[in-house]
Amino acid sequence: MADESKRPQGKRPGDGARGPRKPGGPAGRSGDTPARKKRDGASTGKPGERGERKRWDKRDGKPGERKPWAKEGERSERPSRPGEENRPRHDDPIIPEDVTANQLDRAARAELKTLSKDNADWVAKHLVMAGRLIETDPALAHRHALAAARRAGRIGVVRETSAITAYANGDFALALRELRTYRRITGRDDQLPLMVDSERGVGRPRQALELGRSVPRDSLEPAVQVALAIAMSGARLDLGQPELALAELEIPQLDPDRAFSYSPALFDAYATVLEELGREEAAAEWFARAERAAEALEEAAASDGQDTVEIVEEILELDDADTDPVSDIDEESEAQAEVAEGESE
Repeated sequence: MADESKRPQGKRPGDGARGPRKPGGPAGRSGDTPARKKRDGASTGKPGERGERKRWDKRDGKPGERKPWAKEGERSERPSRPGEENRPRHDDPIIPEDVTANQLDRAARAELKTLSKDNADWVAKHLVMAGRLIETDPALAHRHALAAARRAGRIGVVRETSAITAYANGDFALALRELRTYRRITGRDDQLPLMVDSERGVGRPRQALELGRSVPRDSLEPAVQVALAIAMSGARLDLGQPELALAELEIPQLDPDRAFSYSPALFDAYATVLEELGREEAAAEWFARAERAAEALEEAAASDGQDTVEIVEEILELDDADTDPVSDIDEESEAQAEVAEGESE
């Protein structure tokens, strides 16, 4: 397993779209948001934290997000004896009794319909465990992903989970192979940012840039566009091109007056590159914006009684006033929040 300090970026930035998401979690979100780090360095860890360098930082940081499975030629999904597919295999990790197949995201479960019911339930439970453990025990999460892949290696969500757990363990070569397989199976580009960052992880920033340019940006969801911009910026930093790294982040979503769910990570990445360029005052302003946006999103989540919140098209106004209401431009947006500006009381 690679050293944590060698990750280009801890967690996939951004949420929304289907892109970088927590294994077993809902298709439209990236999973639980880690606690933010305050500017004084205290650990609380959410998007925009300034602690360890993330994927978009210089090459002294590498990716970390899901893990691969065994190789082609997984075991047959047809049991040789009645009920055999329900029995744990010799190297399968234990599944706690409280885990059920129904805890898996509905969209992910739908992908398992080609399997027998018993096998689908078994695979679903391993995917649930991979999602549950990805933050606290990525090695064990990977073992669960491998167990699922041995039974359902031709299912997109299974290979995606294998890739993400590999990434979380710092096995970027394996993550890249699994992501390529996932892309072939599904035809989707939603994990392109993770592929780009995995190329960085194996020390190929130029290939990372080439891969990132291979897909039209406007064909991607906004959150995936943001994640890709962050990964591309990191590749530029790897090549010692901080000015170009800054340019990679200057996309339409980089709006200082509005904050979406993916904005904290984007603002923080932009601030980090500004800091790299020695523009300390501007960097401090963008770090502050990242913190305010993340706090507003947390408040919105808390008001709904949820651990996480999915805000697809909701805008948080970040004006000079002390507080500004949330401007909702999506009828389906469920969260409302206010952004507190200025110094804390």
